[in-house]
Amino acid sequence: MGDKGIRVLLVDDHQVVRRGLRTFLEVQDDIEVVGEAADGAEGVEQAQELCPDVVLMDVKMPGMDGIEALRRLRALDNPVKVLVVTSFMERRTVIPALRAGASGYVYKDIDPDALAGAVRSVYAGHVLLQPEVADVLLSEDEPGTGQGRGTSLTEREREVLALIADGRSNREIARALVLSEKTVKTHVSNILMKLDLADRTQAALWAVRHGLSS
Repeated sequence: MGDKGIRVLLVDDHQVVRRGLRTFLEVQDDIEVVGEAADGAEGVEQAQELCPDVVLMDVKMPGMDGIEALRRLRALDNPVKVLVVTSFMERRTVIPALRAGASGYVYKDIDPDALAGAVRSVYAGHVLLQPEVADVLLSEDEPGTGQGRGTSLTEREREVLALIADGRSNREIARALVLSEKTVKTHVSNILMKLDLADRTQAALWAVRHGLSS
């Protein structure tokens, strides 16, 4: 973190939205807005140059949208956490954003204090979804979500999954459960296989949706 705290980049095509977000966040003692971008391409460029801790990203923008920007950041192995802040809650928007690597998804009309809390939560490694987003995700089954397969997990696998949802690395999980890292990796592989999930992000989202996260 910088001297002031969590470094945040704002990516939204509406200047008035960026100004409002900046106003909300800059009154926080532990959050610093380090830059702004008006579209996804500029957002990716700024994320590479400024190395923020968290990006607040809109989904629908002209040119490169937020979902493509998320994919580009992942392709570049940029470790920044992305919190989607948008007006769009349709399933066809939520699912691709989360699959592309978003760590959180909230409405633009979120309470200012809740927004600051969301930034802190995502920075800490947690998955943050507003209740409405969880409702969208649970509105109908979709292949690959692992719906109904949680009963196949062992108690130890459920413990590992809960720690994944809390943003813990394999090393941290190994310490917490007094296991070797190799054993943790095996548990993670088994979890992904049993739930038919692609990666740790999807596993964390599954855990949040099914009440396994703290």
